[in-house]
Amino acid sequence: MPTRSKLTRKEFLKAAGAGAVLLGAGAGCERIGGVPLEMPKDYLPEGGSRMNVVVVILDSLRKDHIGAYGNDWIETPNLDGLAKESLVFDRALPESIPTINARRAIHTGTRSWPFKDWVVPKGEDIRLQGWQPIPEGQTTLAQILKEHGYRSMMVTDTMHQFKPSYNMHEGFDAFDFIRGQTTDNYQPNWTYPREKVEQALLDGNVEAMRAQMQQYWSNMAGTNLGPRESEEDYMSPQVFSRASEYLRLANAGGGPFFMVVDSYDPHEPWDTPEEYVRTYDNGPYNLKEPFSVIYGPSDYLAERELARMKARYAGEITMVDRWLGRFLDTMGELNLFENTLLILLSDHGVALGEHGYTGKPSYVLWPEITDVPFFVRHPGGKMAGRRSDYHASTHDVAPTILGALGIETPAQMTGQDLSVLFGGGEPEQERSHFTLGYNDHAWARDDDYVMFARNDGSEALLFDLKEDPEMREDVAGERQDVLNRMWNDYVLADAGGPLPMY
Repeated sequence: MPTRSKLTRKEFLKAAGAGAVLLGAGAGCERIGGVPLEMPKDYLPEGGSRMNVVVVILDSLRKDHIGAYGNDWIETPNLDGLAKESLVFDRALPESIPTINARRAIHTGTRSWPFKDWVVPKGEDIRLQGWQPIPEGQTTLAQILKEHGYRSMMVTDTMHQFKPSYNMHEGFDAFDFIRGQTTDNYQPNWTYPREKVEQALLDGNVEAMRAQMQQYWSNMAGTNLGPRESEEDYMSPQVFSRASEYLRLANAGGGPFFMVVDSYDPHEPWDTPEEYVRTYDNGPYNLKEPFSVIYGPSDYLAERELARMKARYAGEITMVDRWLGRFLDTMGELNLFENTLLILLSDHGVALGEHGYTGKPSYVLWPEITDVPFFVRHPGGKMAGRRSDYHASTHDVAPTILGALGIETPAQMTGQDLSVLFGGGEPEQERSHFTLGYNDHAWARDDDYVMFARNDGSEALLFDLKEDPEMREDVAGERQDVLNRMWNDYVLADAGGPLPMY
């Protein structure tokens, strides 16, 4: 049996001071390369040969809005507490953006960028490069684990995965959708007063974004539907509550299990009980409520409206954190931390006016969009509280899980096995730089510079990270040699040639 301390998760958070003592980047943590921590090795289930696996995906969660990455004003005690128990990646990035691209990489371990054979899926209204199903013939992580005796389940409210043609369900024994998120035509069993619908529709919204919010809030205001009765009726609480139910069933079933918990929150619309908004904005407010966001320049918002938007997003994060904590409490009550590998990450962030933009347009590839949290908690306590500068990514999730379980990784999976770090090794791919794609734009970073440009190399921006860490001054015009190197040696080399233009 495990010899690790039997502290409950609540006791751990209390002892660690989570919620009061914030874990800054490197503060209170050991970096890889330090003296290894002495941890027990008997973390596997008694009588079993393999650990359980849980993957938590939080959509649109910005890294810089978590205490574990240095934020000092947003309450994220459960994320911070989990970071103290995990190996934390400080330079994690999605291999491609946005939602479906990132999830395809998570499920298959395969890069989808540079989108060379991309076509618009039949009947799809989203026309972003790479936004397509898992290709026929690509094996999913769930399918592989099922072949090795795992029971698998997924709980999500991320709407586009509802479509069977996207193949996100492949390999899962149970695939549970929580319906009613934005753009979902399904009407949930609660409503909002119509005056709140009108308040939510910001003047000036571009047609597509306004249509999304109209649809969402019209769903909320449907006739013959009952009101939201409690916080449990909001979306992320429903996701984590349902996932907790599945944990209990899986734990009682015997044998190892694999679970994906995929919360669309804190993606907009930032719709929470008012107590969360008041936590970050308790002053008078009588303007339009920025529940959602326009993807483009932020000048449609007054300064007060932008502050309100930031407060609503922060409140959504705190609500997600609270319900993530309840899910983690369930894991603790069931003693699952002793025999479960837990990975938590996001797919991308969202801009809130930092560089003059809001939302996530493909040409706004500053850190508020590209940088994501990435935690790996080993059940044996290995590397707990340690930090890594390795460029971890979405397509590393599946190879890392298979590596930790000792299962051979198929050739299709081009991501890296990060589990070797727990044994003192290094991933096979050095990744002194990283590249990613978002629709018609490409991005690259190394230790010194960040650049991004359209797929034909035009409209390029270049930032010197040493002299300008906040990426305020474009130096592309004066450092053409650096720009050429990053475009040719990083972007085009990683893409295997010119990028597709559609």
